[in-house]
Amino acid sequence: MKMERDFHMAGGEGETSYLNNSTHQRKALLETGAALEKVVRELYADLLHPRMTVVDLGCSSGQNTLIFVSKVIEAIGRGWDKPKSGCNPVEIQFFLNDLPGNDFNHVFRSLELFKESTAAKLKQNTLLPPFYIAGLPGSYYTRLFPRQSCHLFHSSYCFHWRSQVPAGLEGGLKEYLNEGNIYIAQTTPPGVVELYQQQFQKDMLLFLKLRYEELVFGGQMVLTFLGRKYKDVYNNGYLNHPWGFLAQSLQSLVEEGLVEKEKLDSFNLPMYTPSTNEVRAVVAQSKAFDISQIKSFESNWDPHDDSQENDVEDCIQSGMNVSKSLRAVFGPLLANHFGESLLDRLFDKYSYHVAKHLEKEKGKYLLIHVSMKRT
Repeated sequence: MKMERDFHMAGGEGETSYLNNSTHQRKALLETGAALEKVVRELYADLLHPRMTVVDLGCSSGQNTLIFVSKVIEAIGRGWDKPKSGCNPVEIQFFLNDLPGNDFNHVFRSLELFKESTAAKLKQNTLLPPFYIAGLPGSYYTRLFPRQSCHLFHSSYCFHWRSQVPAGLEGGLKEYLNEGNIYIAQTTPPGVVELYQQQFQKDMLLFLKLRYEELVFGGQMVLTFLGRKYKDVYNNGYLNHPWGFLAQSLQSLVEEGLVEKEKLDSFNLPMYTPSTNEVRAVVAQSKAFDISQIKSFESNWDPHDDSQENDVEDCIQSGMNVSKSLRAVFGPLLANHFGESLLDRLFDKYSYHVAKHLEKEKGKYLLIHVSMKRT
């Protein structure tokens, strides 16, 4: 598996597309909006020149892509004092970054309408600073910008993805170390857990080093990503359920003879959900950033369930909702490894397993939100 080649959200505008199944990601953007505005206002107040470069890492495409851009523009517009005579208003350069397989064309097609709607929205209440938007394909595990050229990096629902599957897990072995699993589960050996942890630490240290080089002094980052509730990497028996049920569904296809056992055993997700303590430790080790804020919050597995109740009203429908949201993200990776023709059957089974679980308890994702400043 090569992340830059194989990884992207489900494209198009169909029923299983990311465009129509990204409510989780939208909720996270709205949940962290106040923290983002605080950071933007701080950066704006400290600007030495009337220019700000802002980057969204892992922008994807669809309705959520430009929410971040809109929030930055609004924050600066509300805090923008009328320019004094002879002074220019701040200009904002936005870069939307994702891997080359991202549907940038959809983003570009929506820019004209976005600019018109933004101007109309802000006309009554705030000033509209000049802004420019460009796409930037490439991995955020590589250098993307010249030294000290950026003021703010933002990433939402992305940083749990690793640069690769941990070395030693993916193919080429007579015996697969994480047999029957696709991520960390109760039967995952401690050696495999250690490989995942090492990959996370390596990736995050590299990410922090690269962003440190690209940020101006005092520049900031705002990251929101899937995390783990408990210090115990096995999540106190919680099994990282969404991925565990996916492995269970694949195992069913193996038993039906539709998937070769080796295909399942050789597939591992290139992701890792850290605890807040792990995040703190790596940031401290990097000596490149100071954490301004770190918090966690939960989100129901079912993106259309906004209730705080423990019971699920319609487990079958919720199972289908969870299945669609996961397919929009994992579908292309699974299709690349197992074949596109199996996806409908796989996610039907997944929907069933999730619904059975929801009869017993409601599932919740944990998200970590961290703001940090370049030292």
